[in-house]
Amino acid sequence: MMGKKSIEMMVGGFVLLGLGGLLFLALKAANLGSFSGADHYTLQARFANIGGLKVRAPVRSAGVNVGRVTAITLDAKTYQGLVTLQLDNRFQFPKDTAAKILTSGLLGDQYIGLEPGGDDKYIAPGDTIAQTQSAVVLENLIGQFLTGKAGDAGTDGGAASTPSAAASGAPK
Repeated sequence: MMGKKSIEMMVGGFVLLGLGGLLFLALKAANLGSFSGADHYTLQARFANIGGLKVRAPVRSAGVNVGRVTAITLDAKTYQGLVTLQLDNRFQFPKDTAAKILTSGLLGDQYIGLEPGGDDKYIAPGDTIAQTQSAVVLENLIGQFLTGKAGDAGTDGGAASTPSAAASGAPK
């Protein structure tokens, strides 16, 4: 009887351990769990178009996670997206750092990419990053491509018809 009870206790322990592991992986995959005890500081950046950027999106520099997006609002004065970034204190960036909204992969999630400048002074907590580049919206690129091709087809079509008529030997 005692052997059966100890086996049941071990199985229960393994089930709890497995559930804890799944919870840990789910938090890490969703970028929700901050398990480091590091201190953070806050910066802001204004973008004309934030695309599909979401709260809790990573902030990366040279491909390394250095923070996350904590808030996205609309600036009522400039009508730009105001993005609040929370960066790890271990990473200090020059004042002329540029922030870009980038996409991981072809159709992946968007994140903020920081490109450090060469200034000797560092960004202070609460400052606003001056140099920003908005998100590239795929629909806008496709629209520009299609309208550019339609415009090219209209001008090329008229120019191409005249030489072919002359080349066919049609009477003038």
